[in-house]
Amino acid sequence: MTLSVLVLVGSSVDEFHCDLSRVYAQGFLDVFGSDPAYDIEVAFVSPGGRWSFPDAIDSASVAAAPQMSLAQAVDVMSAWNFDVMVPQMFCVPGMTLYRSLFDLMQVPYVGNTSDLMAMTADKALARAVVAAAGVAVPAGVVVRSGQNVDHDVPVVLPVVVKPVDSDNSMGVTLVRDLDSLPSAIHGALSYSTAALVESYIPLGREVRCGIIAVDGELVCLPLEEYAVDSVRTSADKLNRTADGDLYLVAKQQTKAWIVDTSDPITEVVWAAARSSYRALGCRHYGLFDFRIDPDGKPWFLEAGLYCSYSPSSVLAVMAAAADVTVNRLFAHALEQLSVKELSS
Repeated sequence: MTLSVLVLVGSSVDEFHCDLSRVYAQGFLDVFGSDPAYDIEVAFVSPGGRWSFPDAIDSASVAAAPQMSLAQAVDVMSAWNFDVMVPQMFCVPGMTLYRSLFDLMQVPYVGNTSDLMAMTADKALARAVVAAAGVAVPAGVVVRSGQNVDHDVPVVLPVVVKPVDSDNSMGVTLVRDLDSLPSAIHGALSYSTAALVESYIPLGREVRCGIIAVDGELVCLPLEEYAVDSVRTSADKLNRTADGDLYLVAKQQTKAWIVDTSDPITEVVWAAARSSYRALGCRHYGLFDFRIDPDGKPWFLEAGLYCSYSPSSVLAVMAAAADVTVNRLFAHALEQLSVKELSS
């Protein structure tokens, strides 16, 4: 039986998030587009919120496709009666509101739910939830526009300042002296309505842990470790070629590598990741960043609950290290959706 799949690509916010979505979505299409088990269509959301259904996701193909409103797009998608949707949007509306749209349309989708994506997009909320479950998190305070740092915000230096709800390490600054704190907060607030001022955990290592749900069990994948001097910034993750194409810096072997599962930090990070997964209420998979201090203790930094099912996706890289192909990874997620959902 062929499964009809809608791949949701693009961003209503800006071209950067559109390009980021394209990078990962193209990887998914390269793998699954020719698989006879799937009948795939693409829905593309452009900055400003216009929809199209292009034959390919390059800029020219999207521009050539008829553009339409949300209401028109819903009519088209309802008529096609898809079995499942694969979300490939990485802006906040794409991870939250657009997933909610498919909840309303009763189209099941792989990955975490819109309400969980909304909650974990707020780093302060995610920290609070996992901390309540006993997972170690760095001390931190949230600063909003207009607050007086000297009087309203107790700070013990050094600290890491970051936007409370921005991804890809945009606006992240390590602050070692009090005079630099206001400008760091101002920089973070240019990406968000609030900044998280977080105690700096002395660097031992920085790792990411992936978990997949298989037959009711939480299977932890080999860790991925990142090269870090002090804190990771956006330059450690993304860059553009001379032609302006976005590419993934973090996929270079000098920037990230798989940790051997015999490494002593593996089991302790796995335990913290399982606790985080359960506390947050994840489904299908989870992805969590941890700072390892010089004593080997893991500290939760954030949850990045997305997977594109592209070979370059972090979760797929980890799964491959455990001999789980991206095809099998996608199949595991589909298996978590009930038969009723897939036939609705």
